[in-house]
Amino acid sequence: MEIPLIDLRAQYRSIKPEIDEAFQRVVAGGQFILGPEVEALEREVAAYCGTRHGVGVASGTDALELALRACGIGSGDEVITSAFSFVAAAEAVATVGATPVLVDIDARTFTMDPAQAAAAVTPKTKAIIPVHLFGHPCDMDAILDLAHRQHHLVIEDCAQALGARYGGRRVGGLGRAAILSFYPSKNLGAYGDGGMVVTNDEGLSERIRLLRGHGSRARYHHELLGRNSRLDELQAAVLRVKLRHLDDWNAARRRHAQAYAEAFARHGLTQVSLPQEGASCEHVYHLYTVRLMDRDRVQRALDAEGVATQAAYPSILPDQPALAPHVKADGSFPQARQAAEEVLSLPMYPELTAPQIDDVVRGLASVIQRRD
Repeated sequence: MEIPLIDLRAQYRSIKPEIDEAFQRVVAGGQFILGPEVEALEREVAAYCGTRHGVGVASGTDALELALRACGIGSGDEVITSAFSFVAAAEAVATVGATPVLVDIDARTFTMDPAQAAAAVTPKTKAIIPVHLFGHPCDMDAILDLAHRQHHLVIEDCAQALGARYGGRRVGGLGRAAILSFYPSKNLGAYGDGGMVVTNDEGLSERIRLLRGHGSRARYHHELLGRNSRLDELQAAVLRVKLRHLDDWNAARRRHAQAYAEAFARHGLTQVSLPQEGASCEHVYHLYTVRLMDRDRVQRALDAEGVATQAAYPSILPDQPALAPHVKADGSFPQARQAAEEVLSLPMYPELTAPQIDDVVRGLASVIQRRD
């Protein structure tokens, strides 16, 4: 059997006429940078997240960096984020000259432990970046309460969780600002790279618009030092098509998660810990991530049988050499370290079929029961 981790070709086939029309419309129009498609996408994504403003940029990482810069965060400031995540949040904090302060995670959801975040606050703390990991929202009530009491900014990292809900509200509209990634494998993915910042703060959105375009409102007049970080029209047109399908696709991912749980029960795989959904949360399963012992051997064996998997993430951020000179990482991070040793993401995409899910779990059962 050959089962990919994600199948973008199957997604394209399902919406091919809409995608082809969108490409033709942009090419025929002859405008490829910051045109009507980007403007429309910014409005549509902002409305989807429940915010008033959206600013399209070149990537999710750029969205993080520009949001931090627009909030005035820099040298001498500290920003709290998770020790178990992709490198981008900590990298962006270090890039603007601030110090990433890494904290441990909740073992059930893989997201930031609010109690650890509270313990990490110092007089230098200026912001918190909760990462909604694998499609599961952070405990935003606790994080927002902490931020409110301490007068800190909250910048949500929604790169893996667009469409997820916390307390009935979609993530992205809960903090001062939020960042999105449109990397191709994301729940809402482009055919290249892209990102966006969404916010209810008009002044913040205007500063990010300046920063993404060399600090310029009028051609050849530059108010501040910015950069070139612009979402292009072709990607925006693709994303506008896909946004219309996102809720259906996320619903399919949730059905697949239930199908996985039922398949694990049928095959008696009680030694595998399945993803958990916290109270007041709606998971959108960007990745379907289980926990098991002997992860590396299991992953190699599944790969040999044609089942693609991913260990996200096999090491924690305090151990990344590039971050070592920049981060503040007191403590041993026991939950993050254990997760890094045990997590394995199984195939998950809207077009996945029930027989494929059963094949994945059957293969996993065979590998676990076999000792090579």
